[in-house]
Amino acid sequence: MKLSLGPLLYCWEKNRVEDFYTQVAVTDIPLVYLGEAVCSRRRELTTGDYLQLARMLRDAGKNVVLSTLALIEAGGELTELKRQVDNGEFIIEANDMAGVFHARDAGLPFVCGPHINLYNAAAVRRLHDWGMQRFVMPVELSRNWLAKVLDDLGDIRPEVEVLGHGHIPLAHSARCFTARHRKLAKDGCKTICREYSSGLLVQTQENQPLLRLNGIQTQSAACVDLRGEWDAMAAMGVDYFRISPTDEKLPHMQQKPILNPMSCNGYWFGEAGIRQL
Repeated sequence: MKLSLGPLLYCWEKNRVEDFYTQVAVTDIPLVYLGEAVCSRRRELTTGDYLQLARMLRDAGKNVVLSTLALIEAGGELTELKRQVDNGEFIIEANDMAGVFHARDAGLPFVCGPHINLYNAAAVRRLHDWGMQRFVMPVELSRNWLAKVLDDLGDIRPEVEVLGHGHIPLAHSARCFTARHRKLAKDGCKTICREYSSGLLVQTQENQPLLRLNGIQTQSAACVDLRGEWDAMAAMGVDYFRISPTDEKLPHMQQKPILNPMSCNGYWFGEAGIRQL
């Protein structure tokens, strides 16, 4: 099993993003996802900027995949998606079925991100037939689900990737909760999410961390930490352990998980996702 670095889900300024991926270039992470997967109103970097970063990482020996939006709402977003598919250099991570459609229509291989609802072996097999090379397991499913699906698939199957460290992307909405929190309309949001470089923490009335608002995306407040499951994942046949960037520092993979209120792993064990077992 190898490491992968998922797309940056937060809105950082361009120079901060470039500095971050310059640091990633000298790590031993072999697979890197690049691109805006949350909101098209985040224009700190263009598709051209991401392509330049992708070439830099490729020259550093990385395998690079371009991540696409998880929620397509407008014609302009479809046009940009088609441009990503047709970039001529890198495959895409489809986070919406529109990405699957365009990649299949172009006869190009693709990766299915965690937002594509692959809930059984029949669905996985169908998308594999359409050109899917790898899929990221939906974040709310368990190791028992994955073991059954891999058993049902047999020897002919795509690669498998599991989100092993980072805040869990739970849902997307047409409404921007970060803008609403600041009493701004979505169309006039001023990209206010730049002020929340790791999302906006939401707590219960008892001051317990519950969720993290990231523009139109809702994440877990706690950080999933499955480093202790590395050997078990590898034995199951998982190909990639995904890290979702939370700040400029990447987790030490040799360090054992620490039990604390801001970590969770419940989904992996078939329990409530917020739990730490």
